[in-house]
Amino acid sequence: MPFTYDYPRPGLTVDTVILGFDAVDGVLRVLMIRRRNDPFKDHWAIPGGFVHVSDRGRQGETIEAAARRELAEETGIRVAYLEQLYTFGAPGRDPRGRVVSVAYLALVRQSDHTPRAGSDAAEARWFTIAEALFL
Repeated sequence: MPFTYDYPRPGLTVDTVILGFDAVDGVLRVLMIRRRNDPFKDHWAIPGGFVHVSDRGRQGETIEAAARRELAEETGIRVAYLEQLYTFGAPGRDPRGRVVSVAYLALVRQSDHTPRAGSDAAEARWFTIAEALFL
């Protein structure tokens, strides 16, 4: 019989901040997706999504595996190295309920990674840091 808690469980998500350096023009860019679904449909965001969890067996996937899966599903990009960056957990930050998100960071050679939208991303592309600030 699975153990049950007296406290509500938050959702657990991952986000991936992928920075791409362009050696030709020396510009640092960030990979963004345009959301296909609500909430925030058609808004630009960093790639990410929910971690698969279970109360049985191995209890789902690791947080890093979820970050890699979401990045590949939404952008078609796979990276060799991800560094855990920060955990966001303020109440009210997600309209779907209480959600805690673990952010990961990677620096890649942009020319080696051409994004293509997939799963719940309507579009995926590189933006300069300045451009991304105004999305």
